[in-house]
Amino acid sequence: MNNQIRVLVVDDHDMVRMGLVTYLSVEDDIEVVGEARDGKEAIEKAEKYQPDVILMDLLMSGMDGIEATKILTKEKNQAKIIVLTSYLDDEMLFPVMEAGAFSYLLKTSNANEIVNAIRKAKVGEPTFQGQVTQKMFQQMHTKPKHDELTNREKEVLALIGQGKTNKEIASTLFIGIKTVKTHVSHILAKLELEDRTQAAIYANKHKLT
Repeated sequence: MNNQIRVLVVDDHDMVRMGLVTYLSVEDDIEVVGEARDGKEAIEKAEKYQPDVILMDLLMSGMDGIEATKILTKEKNQAKIIVLTSYLDDEMLFPVMEAGAFSYLLKTSNANEIVNAIRKAKVGEPTFQGQVTQKMFQQMHTKPKHDELTNREKEVLALIGQGKTNKEIASTLFIGIKTVKTHVSHILAKLELEDRTQAAIYANKHKLT
């Protein structure tokens, strides 16, 4: 059928991958065009088979699903990437969505839910399970901790993120070193960080530099 949805299944567990292929192969409008065991193979198979939808696991040996999603998106691959994972950690959900994933499902999903997500992805409609939607809503409506910083503290944090010493920060902002140390102390307290190394990481992670 010319209107079949071409799907690439990516998972490093053979039984899971086989199960997904079995589920999908009975659907008249879905064609599994390839399988991959890790992110690197997913990129190669996506280039070869040009799927409409990619079912992407996250934690895999070799290249993980987050990195593969990032690369596939940068390469302007037209496939919609549906994450299918056992994990709902912030460390998984938000990075892969930022990388360009289209939908996010848990492996507790039943076959119908996965099939419906594939069909919706083909027509440009994302799918998120209730728990995922709730987490994303909370993230959108939670103010970042650095919003509590004063403008001067944000300037100091940005310079910390650039690797500046207290002396260099004082020189840049035309303030005393003692004042810089006070600002750094307040920054660490407000952001609940242990030291300036963590502050530097925070500044770069949140693109404050």
